[in-house]
Amino acid sequence: VQLVESGGGSVQPGGSLRLSCAASGFTFRWSAMSWYRQAPGKERELVAFISSGGGSTNYADSVKGRFTISRDNAKNTVYLQMNELKPEDTGVFYCHKEGLQEAWGQGTQVTVSS
Repeated sequence: VQLVESGGGSVQPGGSLRLSCAASGFTFRWSAMSWYRQAPGKERELVAFISSGGGSTNYADSVKGRFTISRDNAKNTVYLQMNELKPEDTGVFYCHKEGLQEAWGQGTQVTVSS
């Protein structure tokens, strides 16, 4: 199982970023996926979740209305569109494969600062 995140970077408050997570080594369309965030000095927290078929999504209260999780099962990729970014969104974002054989990506850094 391999999960490779990309799309992180530095952005000013109010800006946008789109994270991608390319998956391989398992049947992607059968797996629910999620994005987690770990801010400096804090525990990793769930940001967004999407079901295997994409029909069900859930978000942390702190990102509702600003972030959108989606997936393309033909491309084995899950995305996180992040709009209206705030300094408190700063952290390392991890892609996560849900299920009995869970897996984590290496993470991608997002920094929101003026």
